[in-house]
Amino acid sequence: MDLTDYIDSLYGGEDDLLRRMREKAADEGVPAIQVPFSLGQLLQVVVLASGARSILEIGTLFGYSAVLMGRVLPEDGHMLCLEVSSRHAEIARRNIADAGLSQQIEVRQGNALDLLPALQGQTFDFIFIDADKPGYPAYLDWALKVSKRGTVIVADNIWRHGEVTTDADENAAAMGKFNRLVAENPRLKTAIVPRTDGSDAASVSVVVG
Repeated sequence: MDLTDYIDSLYGGEDDLLRRMREKAADEGVPAIQVPFSLGQLLQVVVLASGARSILEIGTLFGYSAVLMGRVLPEDGHMLCLEVSSRHAEIARRNIADAGLSQQIEVRQGNALDLLPALQGQTFDFIFIDADKPGYPAYLDWALKVSKRGTVIVADNIWRHGEVTTDADENAAAMGKFNRLVAENPRLKTAIVPRTDGSDAASVSVVVG
């Protein structure tokens, strides 16, 4: 039994709805780059612990992480998801509806950097970044603009199998820059949460100033 199976045996793995979402997405040719279920569980715990009522997700794919976070939002909570692909956005909306979360989760389709300026003046309690890697530094800048003291900012794929240490390609170089910006920002208190196999990690930051 590997560590993922061990964790699932203790805390439970994904349910039938999440499994069907993954399988249908694969059948429709959507890349299998959604968060691992264990990270989805971490997102749920942090949403609950922070008391978040407003969530911004940058990069939604087919709605896997959105459904997981939406399930633990309070009844008066709201999530806004930004997705560049019109096809993926439509699949995400369908999955969100199947999960009974359409009243709480809105999916806006378009390039996040085109959509984010419309959010100026708003603040979110929780922000999850899981989109195109070259955009991460700009997404962090926007995340800070729509944050307040106590906002949690989580970013996935910050290690990229260790490539961030070598700037192997454009994606790795962008993630290396993102990690430096997070580490050097005095407004953020950050911890790194690795995957069970050590291949990748997420950063979990709290806005402290």
